[in-house]
Amino acid sequence: MSIHTVDAVQLLHTCPAEPEPHPYDIRRTVIDVIDGGPCRNPITIRCGDTVTQIPCGRHEPTTRQCSACRIVVIERTITNLHPTTGVAG
Repeated sequence: MSIHTVDAVQLLHTCPAEPEPHPYDIRRTVIDVIDGGPCRNPITIRCGDTVTQIPCGRHEPTTRQCSACRIVVIERTITNLHPTTGVAG
């Protein structure tokens, strides 16, 4: 399983349609990546006379991917900024 650790910064705003602060821009920074290793269940693709094997993570939905191809994203920190007030929350 590949594990990607990210930090997120959300820019918030309020508007007449939705007075509660809500994010309008989310920026993520990749902090760390732990590779899951080579695919344990490669898929064979045939095109004419050509036979190629590709990782199952490039072809199969998440539920059918091997444990090496599955990706888990961990949000380490989430920072909320409201640009009009300049206050971090």
